[in-house]
Amino acid sequence: MGVLSMATTYDHTREAWRDIWLENSDFEQEYGTLSYKRAQDLFKLYLPFLTRHDLILEAGCGLGHVVYYLRQRGYNVAGVDYVPEALQPEIAHKLGLPLMAADVHQLPYATDSLNGYLSFGVVEHFENGPMAALREAFRVLKPGGVLILTVPHPNFVESLRNFANRVIPGRLERVGKRAEYYESQPDHRSMARFIEQAGFKVERSEPIAHSYTWYGLGPLFRAPGYYKSSALGEVCGTVSRWLLPWATAFGSLTIARKP
Repeated sequence: MGVLSMATTYDHTREAWRDIWLENSDFEQEYGTLSYKRAQDLFKLYLPFLTRHDLILEAGCGLGHVVYYLRQRGYNVAGVDYVPEALQPEIAHKLGLPLMAADVHQLPYATDSLNGYLSFGVVEHFENGPMAALREAFRVLKPGGVLILTVPHPNFVESLRNFANRVIPGRLERVGKRAEYYESQPDHRSMARFIEQAGFKVERSEPIAHSYTWYGLGPLFRAPGYYKSSALGEVCGTVSRWLLPWATAFGSLTIARKP
């Protein structure tokens, strides 16, 4: 693929996220999702790897709700996002959030300057792959610094949806596209290889957000609220994590360190 085509896709994805944040920029709503069980389970997996006093960056922070959550708990976290519309100055000022507009491929931080790097659902949105962002993460982290990264993971709901789109004429036109931005779904082994190629040493890979996979099946697995799983969805998520941890995972978490 040519440079112009990749640049066009990159810019199109940025514009898609710009539209998303312009249409839905409810900080309180996004912050509320951090109390959901799937979010709390994720915190329990990665917070033990972070220190509270050294600088941690969330690269691709959106509205900054995770930055706020962690700062409220004593972590020294800053955030950057390449879509300025996501960074609401009035909220950032009111809450004392250190947020700035910046691209994860060219961060405004010195080499070996950060103790932690958080990336939640970011690197899968680059058509030319995650390596450039991962190498930049490696550059800015100190030796011994930790990378915490999540991406969507292939699962049975995605397989069912793709099968239905192939065999049911006109289904895709009726339900519409899921998103206007570019997105890939590397499995956990592929993601670990990318991270190791960037120079990191992988310490842990975990399947995550199983209840949200079930959420994708429809109303029976959804509760009233903003992308909230029902009690049945939570039960199915718990059971499926035990029986088929990767086949039913909505995402993967990889924890790695810079040697």
